[in-house]
Formats: sequence, C-alpha cells, structure tokens
Amino acid sequence: MPVISVRIPQLGEGLQEALLVELLKQPGDDVRRDEPIYTMETDKATTDVESPYDGKLVEWLVEPGTVLSIGHEIAKMEVAEGVKEMPAGHGPADDKQADDATSVSTGSAGGNVATAVRSGAIRIPPKTRRFLKENNLLDSAQLIPAAGEKLLVSDVEAWMQSAPSATAVSSEHFEVVPLPKSQIVLNYRLKRGVADCIPVTVGNEMSWKSIKEARATVKAAGGKATGFAMACHVVVQAIKKHDRFRSTLSADERSLQTFHDVNLGVAVALPGDEMVTAVVKAADKMSQNEFFDALSKQIEIARDGNDQADGSTTLTVSNIGKAGMRFGIPAIVAPAVATLAFGEVCQSPIPDGDSFRFEPMIQGTLCFDHRLANGVGAANFMNDIKAGIEQFSLDD
Repeated sequence: MPVISVRIPQLGEGLQEALLVELLKQPGDDVRRDEPIYTMETDKATTDVESPYDGKLVEWLVEPGTVLSIGHEIAKMEVAEGVKEMPAGHGPADDKQADDATSVSTGSAGGNVATAVRSGAIRIPPKTRRFLKENNLLDSAQLIPAAGEKLLVSDVEAWMQSAPSATAVSSEHFEVVPLPKSQIVLNYRLKRGVADCIPVTVGNEMSWKSIKEARATVKAAGGKATGFAMACHVVVQAIKKHDRFRSTLSADERSLQTFHDVNLGVAVALPGDEMVTAVVKAADKMSQNEFFDALSKQIEIARDGNDQADGSTTLTVSNIGKAGMRFGIPAIVAPAVATLAFGEVCQSPIPDGDSFRFEPMIQGTLCFDHRLANGVGAANFMNDIKAGIEQFSLDD
C-alpha cells in the first residue's frame, strides 16, 4: 500500500508557523479521516488537528515542542491505492510549492527536514540559506540582488565582494550552537506575546512582614511552604475576584473567554539559563496546604523540562528575587495575558513619627495586555495582591 505525507494545514489566515504540543496517535495506529491526530498551538488557540486521510500511521517525523511552518511534513501514513496527497491547505505538494514554504526542523526520525525559504520576494534554497547563516547574513538576504528567481550562493558571494563593509565575521571565528527545545518554545511564545498584545506595566511595593512571620511558623513546625508559595496563593485569591486576569481575548477581539478555574502559571528556571512554566490547575479550589503541595509537585515536574502551559494559563508568576533582582519589567509569555514578577526581599526605611523603622519589603511588577484590562482594573488587582500579602495569615 502506498505511503504518503501528512503536512500541517493552514490553521488560520496569515499564519506562518505553529507549535506542536502533543501527538495523539502512535505509529501503527489505524486512523480515520477527520480523526484528531496531533495538537498545535497557534497565536489564536490550541487546536486538535484532524487526519486528512483514512489509513495507518507509519511514523512521526517531528517531536512535540517543535515550532513548525505551515505545510511542514509531520508524519507518514499508509493509505489505500489511489489516494493522493492533499496539496490544498496541507502545504507544498510539488517543487514549486516547496520553494514557497518556510521549514527547517529537527525531527525524531529522518534528521533535518528542510525546504526552500521565502524571504520577502526572494526565494532562498536550503544551500543558500546555510551559506547565509554561516556568514551571519540571514538578516541581509532581502538586500542581496538575485540573478534569477532564486537567490544562489554565487549571488551572495558577488554581493559580498562588491560590498565588503557588509560582510560578517568569518565562521572560523565563531561556532553555531543549537538552542535547546525549551528556549525555542519560549521564543515562539514571546513572539506571540509581542505580536498579539498591547503590554502595559504597573507595580507597587509591599510589606513582606506577615509572610516572613508565617514562613517562620511553618519552618518551626517542620513545613516546607516558602514565602513565594504563600505569595502565589495570594495571587490565586486575587485572580478569583478579577475575572479579566483569568480570561483570553477572542480571535476577532470582540469577546472574552473567561475560565471558571484559576490555572496559575509559575516560571521555573532550569540549568543553562532555560525556562519552562509549571501550572497549578484549579488552584482556586484548593486549601492553602493543598495549594502549597500542588505547587511544589508541579515545579518538580517542570524541573525535568516539562512545560505545562496551555491556553487556560492566563497569568504567570516569576520569582526574580531568587536571582537577586529587586525590580524587573516582565515579558508576557503567551498563552498567558499577564506576568507578575516578585523581586528580592529587602529592608526598606518606613516613616515612623520623626524617625524611620526598617521593614522587609518586595516590589511586585505586573505586565498585562491592555486589551483585556485597563489601568484602573490592573491597579485594583495589584492592590488586592498587596493587601493579601501584607495581611497574610495561615489557615488553621
């Protein structure tokens, strides 16, 4: 029986790439046409993608956590005689269409899969792209004139000779190091955050005295709940009251999708300056101790490199104080619509009559999508967090 390609379909108007989240079928499984076989995350939503054919899945060519271009070959399927590969909406099916595609990926089978890349009006074959990359000239590709329809290595060499000032440092003086998968996923989501939101930042200073006292009580009793975990619990209670911070904007920007539960994201640093997101699902339904245990568990899972964010993770908390930073303006990492950063605890002078007293304080900084919340709403949200932290007490 013939074996043909399964390619990523067009998942939305103008969409050029998407993140492969999950494989829903295994090699050897029988698959019906229109049956979901994998999940993609786009700038609009997380979507289960259906099979374009009846048949048997032979192999996957990519791994979850890979950013792929529309039309990229993702799998091989065994189909009945006479079934043809679908070109419409499923990427390039011939050489001309392949020239118009953008696709460079490392898969779990078959090694590197590459087709020609279009940069503006210039078609760049893989060989030329490699040469541009080796000479640090990818960003200059559109400035280089091509003798024909495609940009060839000879065109680039001629341009380098005529414009020596534009020539980059020779590849002999540097090495190309592939980014880890977690960073590729993070970069994809950061680009979405920049492209899909209007970021605004607010912040305030908060007394850490009550949290510090609660932490001392827990520690004396042999507990492990950290001050940061207590602050995260406060954030959960605030999100319950402010539904804009558990919402996402619809594709047409005319309505909100408000989640019933608070699925709190927490940024987790990994060795090598990598970062993933831990998520506590339905955190608002938990007691304090249940939340502390769940947060600790999800962070440990994340430390194994497992990113847990999905479309319901609307707010992420980052503990930049752990890195010794008192203040920082966080970036919004899609699918979240807001990021809250807590800085390092420090002793700050507080006016007390004619003199000053010192009290442990932290800086909380919230970056949020202005399309979902306005300044007053964000300020009220932060003020509720401030009040919750300054009045924090342990449940009996």
